[in-house]
Amino acid sequence: MSALSTTPTDPVALRQAFGCFPSGVTALCALDSGGPVGMAASTFTPVSLTPPLVSVCVQDTSSTWPKLRMQSRLGLSVLAEEQDRVCRSLAGKGGDRFADVDWESSEGGGVYIRGAGLWLDCSVHAEFPGGDHTIVLLEIHGLTAEPDREPLVFHASRFRRLAA
Repeated sequence: MSALSTTPTDPVALRQAFGCFPSGVTALCALDSGGPVGMAASTFTPVSLTPPLVSVCVQDTSSTWPKLRMQSRLGLSVLAEEQDRVCRSLAGKGGDRFADVDWESSEGGGVYIRGAGLWLDCSVHAEFPGGDHTIVLLEIHGLTAEPDREPLVFHASRFRRLAA
């Protein structure tokens, strides 16, 4: 290995370095005043079995997170391999993010993306500062899993598919 050459304060180099780690892609959504509100998040991690917890990281500049964090229930959907268009829509900065997204809601107000490989019914358990992001722990209250559905994978700023 050659000497380390880039300083960790270069945001472009850091983004490229973090992109070397493949991740799944999730949608975190809820009903707000009768309509869906949601965002894409690729920083999803299972945390604990007891209590059942997962985490997502949300940019501090997000205008969506303040709306979501006030909801009693949040729907977290782990997107499937053919749902890259859904991810792009939910990651958009303007317009109706749900215009061409097939979704459904629960009685508790969580919004779920149809066709996803996993649905989690969650509530905010805790939040912690993490640099320019907030680390959000979500408690799981219910789930529906389809483990045979292939996941959407994000790597090196591109969507990828798993190979057999």
